[in-house]
Amino acid sequence: MSTTSLPASARTPRLREALLAADFTADGLLERLGAPAYAALARSETVPALRATRGDSPLDTLVRLFLLQRPVPAAAAALALPLEESVEDGWLVRGADDLIRAAVDVRPYSGPEGQDWFIVSDLGCAVGGAGGIGSHEEGVVLGVGGASTTLAGITVRRPVGSALDLGTGSGIQALHAAQHANRVTATDVNPRALEFTRLTLALSGAAPADLREGSLFEPVGDLTYDLIVSNPPFVISPGARLTYRDGGMGGDDLCRTLVEQAGARLNEGGYAQFLANWQHVEGEEWQDRVRSWVPRSCDAWIVQREVQDVTRYTELWLRDSGDHRADPAEYTERYEAWLDEFEARSTKAVGFGWITLRKSAAAAAGNPSVVAEEWPHSVEQPLGPAVEAHFARQDYLREHDDAALLGTHFTLAEEVVQEQVGLPGAEDPEHVVLRQHRGMRRATKVDSVGAGFAGVCDGSLPAGRILDAIAQLTAEDPVLLRDRTPQAIRLLVEEGFLEPVRGGAPER
Repeated sequence: MSTTSLPASARTPRLREALLAADFTADGLLERLGAPAYAALARSETVPALRATRGDSPLDTLVRLFLLQRPVPAAAAALALPLEESVEDGWLVRGADDLIRAAVDVRPYSGPEGQDWFIVSDLGCAVGGAGGIGSHEEGVVLGVGGASTTLAGITVRRPVGSALDLGTGSGIQALHAAQHANRVTATDVNPRALEFTRLTLALSGAAPADLREGSLFEPVGDLTYDLIVSNPPFVISPGARLTYRDGGMGGDDLCRTLVEQAGARLNEGGYAQFLANWQHVEGEEWQDRVRSWVPRSCDAWIVQREVQDVTRYTELWLRDSGDHRADPAEYTERYEAWLDEFEARSTKAVGFGWITLRKSAAAAAGNPSVVAEEWPHSVEQPLGPAVEAHFARQDYLREHDDAALLGTHFTLAEEVVQEQVGLPGAEDPEHVVLRQHRGMRRATKVDSVGAGFAGVCDGSLPAGRILDAIAQLTAEDPVLLRDRTPQAIRLLVEEGFLEPVRGGAPER
């Protein structure tokens, strides 16, 4: 990889036109390489893609240059893009053998509405690139990875006046934000990252961002935003050897500081969304630890997606940096340093997940909604609409007591199915499960009353009237049924199985 000077962007539109003309796009790559070779490239296996690009078309040349990072003849490069400009501007390097090599990684990336974008990063630092991830130098800038696409998918995408991408890296989140924010600010402690963000936005045809160098919120002073996103250097490690992943603070202090300070930088109703790691400390519930980070002015939804014990976590990040290929004694020394760090902090495991904050008047008034849960199962991306719906449901539940709940009309959410679990041939199921096929794809057990209630919720009757009908059918006391059921209804609303009908005429 190279950490030399970066390309100029003045003539980027001409380069973009050439890349698009050659169909050097996400869809074009899939069609040219075929699904097996395309998938292999994502695993850093290049042989199938090399075999698929033996031709001399402009697309073959661009794949070999930028994705496989192989030299190509100057004549072939000249047919694929404005060669002399690209060399002069620093996108390409001409060798003494008149072979052309890429100076940076340029990776096609499909936007949420099918936009043809390009992510620019250091050579060998894009997931699925020719070099793969590993053996990184200090200061390098990575391209697209699973973490960055996850954050892009969970972010609430509504039109906003201002957005902040904190720790922008190669500019992926800033690129997404530029589609729905009037003003985008991108910050990073690494000046190279800001330059790569500039290139990513320019080559993708997006509006430029306000680029500021510095740590955490320091570069933006007292400015406030409608949306804050960050895929920070969250790795819990001894020291700060690699800027792109090691935050330089002890333990999970960087993630804690980021969350704690976000509330003061949000406008009312604004969202802050982060990826984070947190420690699982002996004698402490992880939920309590992360809840304590939430600013008093904010509601929060904290989702733990994965937990690794300290040995697996250490091995993951030592492999990420290529230390497993180092001298065995040096590898052992570094492994010991990580374990010493965890032992000193009484850390037994590390959790990974998402944290979403929303600034709200109710939270500021002392009635926050803070949900911390573990959900390691598959979800449907993009999840942004489900995140926004989660907070809307919390608002509804906070504003409605049990009497109001029973007067509300509900509908069953889309694509919720009922599953009955029991022994074959049994007259009645042991239990009934409601399962979602959208959003978080939750499943929850319900009793016969809950299943019957959910099944008839079509918005035509208020909840109390439905319970009265169920009581009549089951010969239960309707008063007792009304008393014991609201909590179950609240859970079904909170988890998104039932949706209140807005503006429906309440009845009691």
